[in-house]
Amino acid sequence: MDDKSARNKRPRDRKSQLAAVASELFRARGYHGVGINDIAAEAGITGPALYRHFADKRSILGHVLLSGLDELEQATETALVTGDRPTPDHIHTLLEQLAVKSVERREVAALWRWEGRHLDPEAQRAIRNRSTAMLAMWTKTLMRMRPDLAADDAELLCWAGLSVFGSVSAHRTSIAKRRFAALLVDIALRVLHARLPPRETVEVGEVEAPPATLGTPSRREQLLTSAAELFRKHGFPSVSMEDIGKAAGIAGPSVYRHFPSKAALLAAIGRRAGDRLAIGAEYALHLSAPADERTALRGLAESYVRTLTGPPDLLVSFSVDRVHIDERDRPDLLRIQRDYVDQWVRLLTVVHPELDAKEARITVHAALTIANDLTRTRRVSARPGLTVELASVLNDVLDIA
Repeated sequence: MDDKSARNKRPRDRKSQLAAVASELFRARGYHGVGINDIAAEAGITGPALYRHFADKRSILGHVLLSGLDELEQATETALVTGDRPTPDHIHTLLEQLAVKSVERREVAALWRWEGRHLDPEAQRAIRNRSTAMLAMWTKTLMRMRPDLAADDAELLCWAGLSVFGSVSAHRTSIAKRRFAALLVDIALRVLHARLPPRETVEVGEVEAPPATLGTPSRREQLLTSAAELFRKHGFPSVSMEDIGKAAGIAGPSVYRHFPSKAALLAAIGRRAGDRLAIGAEYALHLSAPADERTALRGLAESYVRTLTGPPDLLVSFSVDRVHIDERDRPDLLRIQRDYVDQWVRLLTVVHPELDAKEARITVHAALTIANDLTRTRRVSARPGLTVELASVLNDVLDIA
C-alpha cells in the first residue's frame, strides 16, 4: 500500500476515534470551550466530515457517556449475573474491571461528573435510569454478601464505591496503571466492607463543631452563596449575572459593584470554600489537640463532612470549575486546594508508611470525592445520620478506623 492510500484509508472505527478526541478536548477546555471545528482539526479531518458521524456536539458527548455506561453495564453483568450465589471473587472481578476502565478512561468519569448536564433530556433520562438499575444490582449483590445490611445502607455503600472510581477525575496524580487499579480496588473493598454506625447512635458522640458566624450575611456573601448554587445546578455558562442578582434579591447590574465578572465571582467562590475548610482543619488539627496523626486524620475527615453538610449559607463548593476561571486566578486557587489536600497526605503517609506520597494522594482524593458525591446524591443526602456515617466511611477509606 502506497503512502497516499494509507493516508486516505479511514480507521475501522472512526466514530469511536472522534469521540475519544472530543472527550479529551471537553475535559481540557470544558464543553462550551470546544467547537465542532476544534474536534475535527484535532482529529485531522474537516468539520463537514465530522458531521457524517455525529449530528452535533451534544450527540458526541452523549456517545461518549453512553459508551462508558455500556462498558460498566457489561462489566456488571459479566461479573454479577450468575446462577450461583455471588462470591467475593465475583465482587473482586467487577471491581478490577471498573478500576482498569477508570484508570484508562479518566476523561469519561470527568465528563459525566461535570458535563452530563449538557445532554438532551432523553439522554439524561436514559443514563439516569440505566445507572439506577445497575446500582440496584450492585446493592442486591452486596446485601447477599452482607445480610447484616439494610437495603438503604447497602445502597449508600455502593454509591460510595462508585465514587471511588469516579475520584480519578478529581485529580491528575498518576502511578503505574496496574498499581493504580489495584489501589482503587483495595479502597473500594474497604468501602464495601465498611461498618456503618448503629442508627440509634448516629447523633451521639459528635465533637463540637467550630462556631458559625452569627447575624445576617453581607451582600457579598449572599451573592457568593447564590452564585455557587446556580452554577452547581445549571453550569457556569448557563448562568447570567442577572440570574445571580435575582437569586440574591438585587438587580443584575448591582452585582458588578461587588464582582467585575462571573469569572471573578467563581474565583471568589473557590477562595471562600478554601477559607471554610481551613477553619475546619485548624480546629481539627490544633484547637482540638489531637493525640496523634491517626486522630488528627479522623478530625480532618469529620471537619470536611461537617463543612459539606453544614448550613447552606456557609457552604460553597470546593470543586471549582477551573476551565472558566481567569488565568491569573488559577495558580492561587490550585495552591489553596493542594495545600488543603497536602495536610491529609502528610498525615496519611505517617499513619501508613507503606504508601508513597502519590498513593496517599490518590487515597485522599477518593475519600474527598465520596463525601462530595454523597452529600449531593438525593437518594442518600437526606439521611438523618449522614454526617456521622460519612465520617465513618472516610475513616475506612483512609484505613484509620
